Amino acid sequence: MPRASRRRGDAARRHADTIRFVLFEARPTGLDFQQLVRATDLSPYQVRAGLGALKDEAASRGWPPIIWTRQAGYQLGADRAALEAYERAVVTQKLNEFRRFITGTVAPHAAAHPNDKWVKHIVAQLNSIESTLDLIASS
Repeated sequence: MPRASRRRGDAARRHADTIRFVLFEARPTGLDFQQLVRATDLSPYQVRAGLGALKDEAASRGWPPIIWTRQAGYQLGADRAALEAYERAVVTQKLNEFRRFITGTVAPHAAAHPNDKWVKHIVAQLNSIESTLDLIASS
């Protein structure tokens, strides 16, 4: 994902408008990334920057969210079931990332330095995040 500063630039906003128009025209179906590149006549980099800017703009203006699924690609304003499935998939993905980070990096660090204040703090915080994400994903 492009940096926030690039997502806020004029070029990214123009690309976001182009992507929004194309996705609006494709509704209710979506477009995969390559179809989005072809339909917008933008480069892959420009599409990524535009998607980031469009997600930020949609959130700030209260527009329907943009989601991505394997079956439909990028969609603008999906139905409730699709939004919930997307949210669950993202939460599950983040939960897996946190678990890998905890077991692969933090746990060995904690084992090597069990009395380190930083390690104790980060273990407690990450366990709390893991528990919360697990609760959200399983509900």
